[in-house]
Amino acid sequence: MKTILAVLAALFLVAGCSSDGNDGAAPPPRQGWVEDDVSFTADGLTIYGTYRHLVDAPPGPAALLISESGNTDRNGDNAVAGPVGNMRQLAEYLSGKGISTMRYDKVGTGKTGLGPYALRPAEVGSAVYDLGAKAAVRHLAGLPGTDKARLSVYALGEGTVHAMSLANDKAPDAPKIHSLGLFAPLAGRYLDIITGRVRTGLDADVAAGAKTREQADAVLTTWDATVVQARTTRTAPAKLPEGLGAILNPQNVGAVVEADLIDPLVSAAALPAGMPVLATCSDADSQASCPAEQPLFDALAHTALTVVRLKGVNHVLRDDPTDNVGNYSKKDPLSPQLVAGLDGFVGK
Repeated sequence: MKTILAVLAALFLVAGCSSDGNDGAAPPPRQGWVEDDVSFTADGLTIYGTYRHLVDAPPGPAALLISESGNTDRNGDNAVAGPVGNMRQLAEYLSGKGISTMRYDKVGTGKTGLGPYALRPAEVGSAVYDLGAKAAVRHLAGLPGTDKARLSVYALGEGTVHAMSLANDKAPDAPKIHSLGLFAPLAGRYLDIITGRVRTGLDADVAAGAKTREQADAVLTTWDATVVQARTTRTAPAKLPEGLGAILNPQNVGAVVEADLIDPLVSAAALPAGMPVLATCSDADSQASCPAEQPLFDALAHTALTVVRLKGVNHVLRDDPTDNVGNYSKKDPLSPQLVAGLDGFVGK
């Protein structure tokens, strides 16, 4: 009997106390910078994201953040590299400058998942990502905390292609983009960039004695023929040497060719004259070295361009001269070099 009474007494104690420690009172009002879950649709796909904003603030500057290519979610976390978190860090940095942000899980990532594309994943390509970006910027522009005259887009890697697409969007309902931040942007057609990397890798193998020049040339000839085949017939061989089949294969050739049709130099040249644009390159980033990015910088010459030439900064915008993918998920801060460049840009 005493045991039963003790249990009942404990239950009454639990019931009489609220879990938030406020004795049943309403939670305190939200203050400062908060992160709210948001969702919107793009051609039947529900996309989920995070809106970081100042509570009860009047309309102010806002930025859409677009992550890197592949399975990279709203925070910059990647299925291969792990919990990178660089886009979350960028959102936090921009908060310190009084800028609201929205970042989102692209199709195939995070809470968004594949949605209606689950039964037809081969259809997920550049056009689908572009639709998602267009739906995202429209949603952000429609939020009460957004000053539509101060709407920016910041993107990394392949995401920069979609950022420029938003700035060039002439649709009647397209929000006007005030400025762009292009981090390690694509500086050429997709397959041309891959071909350059294949050639560099083969040259390195020859220099290290891992291959003869004849062996390297044979691999490059096979790859060059594969690129021609993909571009002309939208097909790819079932097998390719040197692991190249992971880059281009019968399953992904449609999406690859779709991405390859976009020329970032053409998109850059079409941006409005005088638009504030920040673009980065790095001597440690094999995907966005400064010499490789120069043609894009030239195509952006008519904009109000700020070029930030980073030293020893990896592809996920942190100090690491090795650019080792294994280090991408380390919880290091964004490179101070990048932050310094942003400090002088965000107010433009």
